[in-house]
Amino acid sequence: MKNENLTQLQYYVFRQCGTEPPFNNEYWNNKKHGIYVDIVTGAVLFSSLDKFDSGTGWPSFTKPVHEDAITQCSDTSHGMVRTEVRSKSSDGHLGHVFDDGPAPTGLRYCINSASLKFIPVEKMIEEGYLEYMSLFEGTNLPFEQIILGGGCFWGVEAYLKKVKGVIDTAVGYSGGLAKNPDYKTVCSGITGHAETVLVTFDPKVITLEKILKHFYSIHNPSTPNRQGPDIGTQYRSAIFYVSDRQKHTIDEIINKLKESGITVTTEVTKAKNFYKAEEYHQDYLTKNPGGYCHINLNKIHEF
Repeated sequence: MKNENLTQLQYYVFRQCGTEPPFNNEYWNNKKHGIYVDIVTGAVLFSSLDKFDSGTGWPSFTKPVHEDAITQCSDTSHGMVRTEVRSKSSDGHLGHVFDDGPAPTGLRYCINSASLKFIPVEKMIEEGYLEYMSLFEGTNLPFEQIILGGGCFWGVEAYLKKVKGVIDTAVGYSGGLAKNPDYKTVCSGITGHAETVLVTFDPKVITLEKILKHFYSIHNPSTPNRQGPDIGTQYRSAIFYVSDRQKHTIDEIINKLKESGITVTTEVTKAKNFYKAEEYHQDYLTKNPGGYCHINLNKIHEF
């Protein structure tokens, strides 16, 4: 078996079918929203929306996100007959399932924290789980997210990080078909991806409308596939919205720009992917003060 970078406890539980201590494990009392994935493969297993306090001291869920992501088998160890639950993608031990859970399933998936990795909902897009954001569409979350492309992502991120109400940013690649692209391939123009910034903001502090006004103040939406000296499809103006309810606000802002005589070439589409860029691109201008930037960062003082 290849090195899976498991801790001693994780290996004991996940590969040797051990059991971690109750009430003394990472996720038994975790009340944050997000998803729980396979500690080795990253396959999505459970959601916080199906997690409940069973009083047992282990993370408990009423159901998996995908039924076919887990397998079940009989476990006759310790003088008992139980139903073991394993991760299909890695064949790792997760825990057991019992028929004493709450409605609507009546099941209790009693799972070891050591077999799981928790991805907070605000980090799901950044970590490559954008498609699962729909699980939380009706959940009241303390943030919103939008993916913006306005040329070289170094400058766009540096500017947006300064905007009051922006909680976090990450740069990456969006809008293309190629999976897991790298910077060199994106720059070749063959991936279809744009350089983008994932913006996480507090809607109680700043509205999406205000975010978009900042966005349009720092790039030229009239030049297709170009911002300043940077030319290529990866530098196109683009908005990839995460929630359908954001589309109305985006359309309103663009229509106002058009009514004022501005040509708008911005690509507007529902976000389908976001591949986080290499670490050296993250917060690039913070790491490299005075580095290349096509944006006038002082424009923020105009708001």
